[in-house]
Amino acid sequence: MTSVLPQVSTILASLGQAAFVWDIATDAIAWSDDLAEVFPDIPAASLQSGAEFAKLIEPDRAVRSNALSQSPPLRQGEGARYRIEYGMRTSTSNPVRWIEEAGAWFAGADGRPARVQGIVRVNNESHARDEQLLKLSRHDPLTGELNRTHLVAALAEAVEEAVRFRASCVFMLIGIDHLARINDAFGFDVADAVISEVARRIRSRMRGGDVLGRFSGNKFGLILKNCSVEDMNAAAERFLAGIRDDVVPTQSGPVLVTVSIGAVSLPRYARSADEAINRAHETLDMAKRRRAGSFSLWRPNVERDAQRRVNIRVTDKIVTALNERRIVMAFEPVVQALSREVAFYECLVRMEQHDGQVLLAPDIVPVAEKLGLIRLVDHRVLELAVGELTEQPGVQLSLNISPDTTMDPDWWASIESLLRAHPGVAERLIVEITETVAIRDIDDVRGFVTRLKNFGCRIAIDDFGAGYTSFRNLRKLGVDIVKIDGAFVQNIAHSADDRAFVQTLIDLARRLGIKTVAEWVQDEASALMLRDWGCDYIQGRLIGLASSQRPWQTPTEAVVPAAG
Repeated sequence: MTSVLPQVSTILASLGQAAFVWDIATDAIAWSDDLAEVFPDIPAASLQSGAEFAKLIEPDRAVRSNALSQSPPLRQGEGARYRIEYGMRTSTSNPVRWIEEAGAWFAGADGRPARVQGIVRVNNESHARDEQLLKLSRHDPLTGELNRTHLVAALAEAVEEAVRFRASCVFMLIGIDHLARINDAFGFDVADAVISEVARRIRSRMRGGDVLGRFSGNKFGLILKNCSVEDMNAAAERFLAGIRDDVVPTQSGPVLVTVSIGAVSLPRYARSADEAINRAHETLDMAKRRRAGSFSLWRPNVERDAQRRVNIRVTDKIVTALNERRIVMAFEPVVQALSREVAFYECLVRMEQHDGQVLLAPDIVPVAEKLGLIRLVDHRVLELAVGELTEQPGVQLSLNISPDTTMDPDWWASIESLLRAHPGVAERLIVEITETVAIRDIDDVRGFVTRLKNFGCRIAIDDFGAGYTSFRNLRKLGVDIVKIDGAFVQNIAHSADDRAFVQTLIDLARRLGIKTVAEWVQDEASALMLRDWGCDYIQGRLIGLASSQRPWQTPTEAVVPAAG
């Protein structure tokens, strides 16, 4: 070939390629002149036959022969093309040289491969890119551990393997405690350094065969194969101590870090990856609630399982009631403390059941909040309240919304749409938010309040006194009404402490120009005290409890007349 391809050899050499012809019958390989430039560290003798060449190939020495058998010729006289990639090296101490080979083979009279011709080139850069892409598709870029998708796949495989071979393994979720605080205090780069160091410490304390992956931002998943309960307890303490006992050095200084661990034994207590993750998550939450830096193991719990069944049943009841329009309102009068004339009505949610019974707000709201259904309930109550205000131009209503709803964009879209569609309603609508919501994030709540007031609504803080909101924050928020927590109001006739507290709240609110409502007013003596202290409105048993009947449609409203 040296006399036939001088010009072609020069071109191939400039491209880092070499051409060859392989005679299958003799196993001889003839190369273009630039062979030494493509394979400078491989002796020419090792490249002169197919058998010798195959000895240098890895991981599959038969890759070239297999390529010929897997690509039959198109028609007689035409070559069958193929393209393969493989590694080559002369010894294990040398680095692997990745080769891309493209060629075609031609059949003899018997239809079997007789001659192969093609081109080879070193392809290290492309192979490295492919390997990096493969690694990125499988591994977390920050820690280098498996990403969530491949961790879950490995977990599913481990569960299946444990079932098949009647073995025992453990799945752990390891959560970094208070990572959000580290983010806030030092920045995300320091938090990333903490995450990387925690991963390194976990890996350094793992056994061979165990599998580690990054489950989420601050959590790692760990599969411990062939692991007994005793081994699991020892491993958990090893991981806890390994992270707890030494500070994590960062560019902003040393950071003290702890982790909490939730674990479940497989397949004894979980027979699928999803079940294992759910139960490990549950025990991790238990560990964090008990104490940061602790370990919790999932065990069967009859009460917990019963409560879950109840939750499922109640969820179905609430969703069905929403779909069937059985979520309704009751109306509790709020009257002026001086005249006892009705100022507005508070809307309280009720759920009508098929048997005629009615569930009250305390039976619905806590469960709905826990199960993530409260926003659906709040949407329905908003629709009902706006509907009542539209039909009754002389009525004013207040409605409570849950903490989750205050930041729900869908609720915002609903109230904006409803108020724009029904002019004159916003001015007669009071939106009540709890004090705990008000103090959670004062800036977010201020934006919430401002938007509602721009519509024309008034804002009330419900259960005031139960939290720690200062009057300075009330003024900052621009609320219109403060509803004093009934726990302080109901005993003012008998408790000097409650009297002092409630009177102080009323006085401060009046100085700030904020109206006050006293909840849970039980008796006339308490009502008179509140009136004399300057409280604007009262509500409670004395005035009248909530009723599903629309009081404004009743000829004579049954409210207690003002005494004295």
